[in-house]
Amino acid sequence: MASSRKSVFMLGIMLGIALIVLGIGAYVLSDFASITALIPAVFGVLIAILGIVGYQETDRQRLAAYGIGLLAVLGVLGSTRGIPDIIALLTGEAIESTIAVVSQGTMIIICLVLLAAVIQFIRDTRTTTNP
Repeated sequence: MASSRKSVFMLGIMLGIALIVLGIGAYVLSDFASITALIPAVFGVLIAILGIVGYQETDRQRLAAYGIGLLAVLGVLGSTRGIPDIIALLTGEAIESTIAVVSQGTMIIICLVLLAAVIQFIRDTRTTTNP
């Protein structure tokens, strides 16, 4: 059971790195036009750090999981303003910045995956601690 508990933190580390790459990539591809393209990278750094803490320190796993969950919720909520542009891109309509839309859509997906993993981790830990 301990290894399955650690899997959420390994996922957090991997997806945190993916968000870092996403943010830096969007910033570079936009010709360094907007510092806001780095927002996924900031979330990624924080999520990866919490993933490392949860993976290495079993007494802080619950706190790290809640932190990852909070960041995932904030990431989804912060990126939802781009949903109309995502729909426009998918339907072939003109949009202002393809890079921004793809970045926001990818961040939503990554954060939803993290949120689902954290919810499962919390369910697993509650069922094992409270039979």
